[in-house]
Amino acid sequence: MKTVGFVISRKENEKRRALCLEDIEKVRHKDMLFFEKGYFDDFGISDVEIESHGCKTLSREEVLKMDIICDPKVGDAQYLEGLRNQTVFGWTHAVRNRDITDKLVSGSLTSYAWEDMFEKGRHIFYRNNEIAGEVAVLHAFRYFGKMPYETKVALLGCGNVGTGVLKILTLLGADVTVYSRKQEELFKQELNRYDVVVNAVLWDTRRRDHIITKKDLLRMKKGSMIIDISCDKNGAVESSVPTTLDDPVYYESGVLHYVVDHTPTIVYKTVTHEISEQVVRFLDLLIEGREDDVLKNAKNIDCGKIIDKRIIEFQNR
Repeated sequence: MKTVGFVISRKENEKRRALCLEDIEKVRHKDMLFFEKGYFDDFGISDVEIESHGCKTLSREEVLKMDIICDPKVGDAQYLEGLRNQTVFGWTHAVRNRDITDKLVSGSLTSYAWEDMFEKGRHIFYRNNEIAGEVAVLHAFRYFGKMPYETKVALLGCGNVGTGVLKILTLLGADVTVYSRKQEELFKQELNRYDVVVNAVLWDTRRRDHIITKKDLLRMKKGSMIIDISCDKNGAVESSVPTTLDDPVYYESGVLHYVVDHTPTIVYKTVTHEISEQVVRFLDLLIEGREDDVLKNAKNIDCGKIIDKRIIEFQNR
């Protein structure tokens, strides 16, 4: 039987958690769950309440000694270098991040990547992505000075993030045109029509071109806004540089840029519920050292050995 440690993310303004208190009851091996003290403080839930469910609360140092570390933002964690021969369970983004991969390999760690957890063709954390789109739009418009129903919007991408964007903008009366990946050239031709451009494309960082270049900013409407939810630095939007919730926007060539890379934390209670609903399904499997097909396909590194060929191909390009 393996122990599972739940740590508090130290990423700026990050309040999402991997598990809701009520979902603990769905776990058979509650005594194998260990939470960092203060884990649910932002939810108004005390450590005493956590322990009343049969779990334990420990210091951060003690939690990080557990067999499995469960952390939504494990890919941004500062503790990875201190882990040895353990398992991490969260969003790792190892394919795109050589630094994270090196830490996982050097620590002989096993990694299950949430971004690669799919069931019947659908990403099991799709709601987190939809909410990212929903919240980004709501937050960005606070700085734009206009209501969505006054704007003509171009939406790049029609995946889960794009679905969330479209839902909110439609409800708020914006005039939205959706462009798929195959319509990049059409969008470039029509760029000057829009008050707002929302980028929801998962960018292939091997590309060296851009959908929107810095020169293109000069073609955009005066006082327009780009909401770049994908947040790849100099990626689909050449002028994009990731920002924070405390300082979310900046101007370049007269165009307002919103490039916050973790918008779901704004509604951390909603998102935690959605995350927990999925995470709880796999805890007993992990504790018992078993894997179903979802976990098998999400394992990208096994005891320090890279088994996801995409990591090797991408990082050796």
